[in-house]
Amino acid sequence: MTIQEKADRAAEYKQTGKMNCCQAVTSVLADTVSLSEEDLHKLSAGFAAGMGCMEATCGALVGANMILGLRTDGNGTVKLSRELLSKFREKCGAVTCKDLKGVGTGQVLCECENCCRNAVLALGEVLDEQS
Repeated sequence: MTIQEKADRAAEYKQTGKMNCCQAVTSVLADTVSLSEEDLHKLSAGFAAGMGCMEATCGALVGANMILGLRTDGNGTVKLSRELLSKFREKCGAVTCKDLKGVGTGQVLCECENCCRNAVLALGEVLDEQS
């Protein structure tokens, strides 16, 4: 499956309402890491509505960063994490859930499904996995 197909699948998973944003991202990327999809699902369960219920980082971005850490075995992850955050911000307009959802401004910058899609695509760019 291409990174674009995985990104689209993450958006579909979120749209069903059966997974939060973090779970949707980690689920589609489970085949690229050593943890099972079930374990990733549990690990990412606390990131519904972003970290801290919209107060902090978007759950989709958190999920992509979790996968990044596993993929790099923690080596050089901080530098790549910064790149991931930057690419996600470029695609979505912000990185915190409340800003993405327009809390306080009334202007939604990016819907959850697209945050999931963009997190997977941004990770693919960071890891140079375009095909």
